[in-house]
Amino acid sequence: MPSSSSIVILGAGLMGRLLAVELARAGHTVEVFDRGGPQAEHAAATVAAAMLAPLAESAVTEPNVVRMGQYALARWPALLGALEQPVFFQQNGTLVVWHRQDAAEAQRLRRVFERTHTALPGLPAPEALDAARLAAAEPALADRFTQGLYLPGEGQLDNRQLLAALAQEMQRLQVRVHWHTPREVGDFAPGTPGQPDWLIDCRGLGARAQWPTLRGVRGEVLRVHAPEVTLQRPTRLVHPRYPIYIAPKQEHLFVIGATEIESEDLSPVSVRSALELLSTAYTVHSGFAEARILEIATQCRPTLPDNLPAIRCSAPGLLEVNGLYRHGYMIAPAVLDAALEWLHTGASPLAERLGLHIVHTAAHAHAAPM
Repeated sequence: MPSSSSIVILGAGLMGRLLAVELARAGHTVEVFDRGGPQAEHAAATVAAAMLAPLAESAVTEPNVVRMGQYALARWPALLGALEQPVFFQQNGTLVVWHRQDAAEAQRLRRVFERTHTALPGLPAPEALDAARLAAAEPALADRFTQGLYLPGEGQLDNRQLLAALAQEMQRLQVRVHWHTPREVGDFAPGTPGQPDWLIDCRGLGARAQWPTLRGVRGEVLRVHAPEVTLQRPTRLVHPRYPIYIAPKQEHLFVIGATEIESEDLSPVSVRSALELLSTAYTVHSGFAEARILEIATQCRPTLPDNLPAIRCSAPGLLEVNGLYRHGYMIAPAVLDAALEWLHTGASPLAERLGLHIVHTAAHAHAAPM
């Protein structure tokens, strides 16, 4: 494998930055084009809670995504440890609580988690908490809930710290980044004179011309500063209509979300959604009443028809990564390592083991691995 391949990456969201850093570290010449700036204001990765919760997410996703999340939990510490700028990372598990009227839905979730653990025994088993164990695990909720579920080993990170750290690392590795400079796949001809050896498209919804079935799924997230609230880990509240999550970051910053809407509307959050999120957070902890709202944001996640991620090689020298949907941070290391493996060897045993879909057409047979 030549150690000096030239690579152009389209899109500097989470996947674009991760790939740029790892390829530059491997000795390749990397150039990145993005329509936004270093703050990744157009990326779905900016509006996220960045929870790493494969067992919790098994209630709404497929087993292969859970396997990718399980792999990523073990991989994130090494990826973060290689960055010069620190990134908040926590692995204190996930707490699931519910009000009495939602006990039936909570029991259904518990059965889902137990089936997932049986199918993937590498995941820690869910633990039922009575009032005493719940109070010991999360003292701030001791007088508010009498039972819960604890999902050991799950984690979270600070998404915006990570995006900033990756931007700094790209600069340190002398990756040429062209901010506010959108480019299309058709602007390049990989492998021809004066062109990059490889083109990697990580633009999410910006790549719709190449993925006609790609759609956006709207998410709405609040960031609040709540000095009166202390939570030790991400907490999920069971609710029949909008199961809410509260992810505590550093210095009493909380990311609150729940909504998932089949819409590509990027207009501001509605009053109804904001009221539901805030009032439900208040039922978890009354200290949220005095919290200060720092931001109410919306973004659309790039989603393929099966709601699963995909890596595709549709032309010589072109690699496309898309469809990370709502699981971007949870599965990104698995997608990253599978893409790197395929680029370097032309195959990915990791993708096969995790059930990550890699499609390469007959046309690609003429393009050699890096």
